[in-house]
Amino acid sequence: MGQERVFSLTANAIRIVGLSIACVVATHARAGGILLYEVGTADVGLASAGYSARAQDASTVLTNPAGMTRLDGTQVLVGPQLLYGSVEFTAGAGTSPQLGSNNGGNAVGWFPGGGAYLSYSVSPDLKLGFAVAGNFGLSQSYDNNWVGRYYVQEATLIGMSFLPSIAYRVNEKLSLGASLNAMFGVLQNKVAINNPLPADADGQLKLDDNAWGFGVNLGLLYEFNPDTRFGLTYNSQIDLDFKAPAEFSGLGAGLNAVLGARGLLNAQIDLGVKVPQQVMASVFHQVNDRWALLGSVGWQQWSKFGKADVGIADTSNPVSLTTNANFDDTWHVALGAQYRISEPWLLNFGVAYDSAFQDSASVSPALPANAAWRFGVGVDNQASKSFNWGVATTYAYGGTLDVNEQSALPPAVGRGTLVGSYENTGILFLTAYFNWKF
Repeated sequence: MGQERVFSLTANAIRIVGLSIACVVATHARAGGILLYEVGTADVGLASAGYSARAQDASTVLTNPAGMTRLDGTQVLVGPQLLYGSVEFTAGAGTSPQLGSNNGGNAVGWFPGGGAYLSYSVSPDLKLGFAVAGNFGLSQSYDNNWVGRYYVQEATLIGMSFLPSIAYRVNEKLSLGASLNAMFGVLQNKVAINNPLPADADGQLKLDDNAWGFGVNLGLLYEFNPDTRFGLTYNSQIDLDFKAPAEFSGLGAGLNAVLGARGLLNAQIDLGVKVPQQVMASVFHQVNDRWALLGSVGWQQWSKFGKADVGIADTSNPVSLTTNANFDDTWHVALGAQYRISEPWLLNFGVAYDSAFQDSASVSPALPANAAWRFGVGVDNQASKSFNWGVATTYAYGGTLDVNEQSALPPAVGRGTLVGSYENTGILFLTAYFNWKF
């Protein structure tokens, strides 16, 4: 009877996660950001402080698989999430007048997302887990005739991770964990092509491809005592080998002939993307019955990212459809705290900073993101021994991002010069999460 009951509970848990996966996969087709810590968990309210050491619920399958050894029985966490991005361009005086005056509107706006997580106890020392989350990518859409249309009109780069995981408690202090990160990548890109003849309207280049990439997440959790623990995680680089055919439309006869002569009209464009490897170290310390302090330090190797800008710089003599972008590695630091308001209520709050990966003097209009501050707050309610829920929000402030794309050629045959800025950029995350224990 006991074995039948365990099987039934586990099957119910798997069904809950299965439904959540279907929801997450459907909604994350428009997920945003470039590397998010916000995936429908309590970490949203902490601004990622203690990310690899908190290990208080099933979301640790993603943040540090070794943390599953702290969880009893079977636990399931589902976290739907909404995101609103404010990313609006304002053209400056240096922009080529022929490009017009349309600033493109808000390139991001609203979209849903979230994550789903499962932890299962094989024994007190051996745990298995599974998670699905989309914490890598960017999606944006401008008006078709905006001033930067020859640099980008629409761009989507999404990585959805499926994470089968295992953890083992080596001794009472040390636990080790590992996950296979099977990432499904989605690439979609649209950019306007200027036809040299004034009588011809803009053409367009479209790229669309999907690819799988694989990596590993490794985790260590060391508990100095019941009140203090240290977490260390390593996420390997993942290669998403996109190979999309160049889909042109609306080309004038002259440009069509030039592209055909250069062998670009039916080109297969290799846009291999390297999702950067990263390391995160975190601490958790329970000060007393009411207060706990959390912190994190991380590094991401964005210099290997390899994102390419797509377009035609010279329509009279095109030699390539892509230009490589050069990025810098980044650092992440976060501090936060938990405060026990009363027996069922827990308050989370935190602040974090991520350093810049682009030249601060000129970010790409195809990737309007750079250094960011995060400010998070949330509350958690322990409704019963087997169920808790919470709500949380983070505001990621990106400040003002300058654009200075210089072109030696006028818009008649080139992209034109694009000068301006994205003023007071920011992303607001709103999440609710629900955690069951069986």
